[in-house]
Amino acid sequence: MTAAPATNNNLEVLQQAASQVGLNTADARLLRNGSNAIYLLPNAEVVARIGRVSTAEDAARQVQIASWLSAHGLEANLPIDGLELVTVAGRPVSWWTPIAAHRHATPAELGAVLHKLHDLPAPTTIDLPNLDMVGHVAERIESASGISTTDRDWLQDRLTSLGTDLAATEIPQSRHVVHGDAWQGNLVVPDSGSPILLDFDNVSVGHPAWDLIPLAVDHEDFARIDTDDYNAFVTTYGGHDVREAPWFRTLADLQELRWTAFVADKAATNSDAAAEVSHRLACLRGEIPRPWTWVAF
Repeated sequence: MTAAPATNNNLEVLQQAASQVGLNTADARLLRNGSNAIYLLPNAEVVARIGRVSTAEDAARQVQIASWLSAHGLEANLPIDGLELVTVAGRPVSWWTPIAAHRHATPAELGAVLHKLHDLPAPTTIDLPNLDMVGHVAERIESASGISTTDRDWLQDRLTSLGTDLAATEIPQSRHVVHGDAWQGNLVVPDSGSPILLDFDNVSVGHPAWDLIPLAVDHEDFARIDTDDYNAFVTTYGGHDVREAPWFRTLADLQELRWTAFVADKAATNSDAAAEVSHRLACLRGEIPRPWTWVAF
């Protein structure tokens, strides 16, 4: 792992990192700018993932996780052999295999893959963190300079309340491998081939219910998944419906708060995010009845 001079601009970080491993960025195309900035380098057939400052250890672990999943029979997006992870201004840049033309997984496909994932024994060669259901939420709320102090205080109070509820729940202790961000877009299906799992930022050990919450919420609160598709998800997962757990609503509310804090953190530099977080806050405050419609970021 090598380091390069400081810069904060995503494209400059990419250019400096690519120069160290012999890649040309002239054709670089931004695919996504979320927790990571993700670029496609079409001519090199490489996808670059640029992490946040001081996350080089996390990025190195993600590379290990992808290889471990593949070795244990799960199709996973893989790092490219021979391309070294580079750190630029404290920001890690890792290099991944592009995925050919593909679609998001169906709920049934996601349920089947999560069932396989949760059946795997936790690795002994990778130091996976414990699942943190409130991780980064407080920091994102605090840094959300694009929303009002009143809205930030409300989000913080909501986080505190849900944290208290979570501490009072009787969720069984568990050491399952969990993906941590299990939605249909993180399992993609090429035009020819099996579903491929990707995005390993939040892989950890904990209770597998956390991976089931996003699909259950999509069905319950957003009506993005109809009853037949949700039942198919439950069936392929093994028949367990997380909505039946007494602590379902606490985890569902916490997940929705995480999604809102993520967008709030972007509001200062993105007018669309500012409008979206205002809408999400109205939903969470009960001003807009379910089912909700939220724009993805």
